Amino acid sequence: MNQSQQSRQTVLNQIEQACQRVQRDPATVQLLAVSKTHPASSLREMYAVGQRCFGENYLQEALEKIEELKELEIEWHFIGHVQRNKTKHLAEKFDWVHGVDRLIIAERLSGQRLESQAPLNICLQVNIDGQDSKDGCQPEEVAELVQDISQLPHIRLRGLMVIPAPENHAAFADAKALFDQVKSQHAQPQDWDTLSMGMSADLDAAIAAGSTMVRVGTALFGARDYSAKS
Repeated sequence: MNQSQQSRQTVLNQIEQACQRVQRDPATVQLLAVSKTHPASSLREMYAVGQRCFGENYLQEALEKIEELKELEIEWHFIGHVQRNKTKHLAEKFDWVHGVDRLIIAERLSGQRLESQAPLNICLQVNIDGQDSKDGCQPEEVAELVQDISQLPHIRLRGLMVIPAPENHAAFADAKALFDQVKSQHAQPQDWDTLSMGMSADLDAAIAAGSTMVRVGTALFGARDYSAKS
C-alpha cells in the first residue's frame, strides 16, 4: 500500500468509525480531498487509489491543475472565496462551487454556465458563528437567498457550507438545524442534500452533527506549502 492509499484509507476509516458512533451509514458522508497548494502529481496519485472529488481554494492554481489533469474524470469543487470578477471560470470549469454567499454571485454563475453543461452545483456559505474574519451570509439571510437562488437556471442549490471557529463544535449543530429548517420549506427538497462541514481536525464532531461532506486536506496530502501558491 503506497502513501496515498494509506492516507486515504486512514481517513475513510475515521469517517466510518465516526459514523458508527452515531449510527449513521458511512455512505452518507462524502470525502472531499482538499488539494490546494499540492502539485497535480499528488492529485494524480490520490486519483489512482480511488479519490474522485477534489477541492481547490485558489482559482489560478486550480485552473492549471484542471488543464493538466483533464484526461481524468475528476469532480472539481471550488471551496474558496468567490470573487465577482472570477465567476466565469468557476461557472465553466467546476462541478461544484461552495462559497456562494450573495445573490449576485449565484446570478453570475447561472448566467455564465454553458448551455451544454450539466447544472452547476452550489452551496451557500453561511457565517454560522458570526466570525469577523470569515466570509459567508448571515443565518437569517439564508431563507430569502434560497428562495431567490432556487429560481435561477443552470445551477442546482444543494445545501450549506460552514467553517466554524476551531473547537466551536456547537456551531455544527446550529448549521444542521438551519439545514433542516430550509429543507422543510424548500421547493426542491430532492436537491437539498449537502451539508459541507468538517475538516481534518474536527471531522468526528461534524459527522456527529450531520455533515454529509467533509473537506480533508492535511490528513490526505500532508502539510501545505503556501510558498508554492499561485
